[in-house]
Amino acid sequence: MQTSIDLQGLRVAITGGTSGLGLALVRQLAAKGARVAFIARTAASVERIAAETGAHGIVADVGKKNDIYPTALQVTASLGGVNVLINNASSLGPVPLALLADTECEELEAALAVNLLGAFRLTKALFGALAASAREGCGALVINISSDAAVNAYPGWGAYGASKAALAHLTAIWDEEAKPDGIRFLALDPGDMDTPLHAMALPDSDPFTLKAPELAAAEIIEKMLDALTARDKLTTGARA
Repeated sequence: MQTSIDLQGLRVAITGGTSGLGLALVRQLAAKGARVAFIARTAASVERIAAETGAHGIVADVGKKNDIYPTALQVTASLGGVNVLINNASSLGPVPLALLADTECEELEAALAVNLLGAFRLTKALFGALAASAREGCGALVINISSDAAVNAYPGWGAYGASKAALAHLTAIWDEEAKPDGIRFLALDPGDMDTPLHAMALPDSDPFTLKAPELAAAEIIEKMLDALTARDKLTTGARA
């Protein structure tokens, strides 16, 4: 695993950037020299993390349609474009977790609004900026944070799992469709982590059995760099 990396000039947008995996990504990417814009709902937390890391904080809810385009404009204005978008913000749906028969329609809608539609809308809003980055030879990548609940049928995880399964397939289709634009799409499962979201879902779980968000973030950054390098080699080969 690469431990000393200079990401000077890389422009990264991250949703759900004030806790758990998102926060670990913001901290590590900013520390490695990347220009980072992160999105989260709570103004006080956004201000605190922005002051701590030097990243650009944006107060918005990706689950709300009307927040998407203003957010995209702030991302591109603050970073001068975007190379990487990490759709990390997630909603469990019902809390505590519930069987599908006991899940309210509004709770399923809430999970889909953040985990699927939010990621779709923000990616769509930033697609032009990502394509421009690819044309400039700077790389363009969208990482959608998935889960093993997208492929395994865990009782009680219906709303979350169904939304993540849809996100994973959306990612695969978009990766095929965006090849002419030079944009790569990845769906990554970081594993079970010691995060506030996991604690909400399973409050009795032993945190010592869970992966640290910092480790998961380092693994995602490594895969991000591999994907950007692979796309750059393909582009270079095509031009040769």
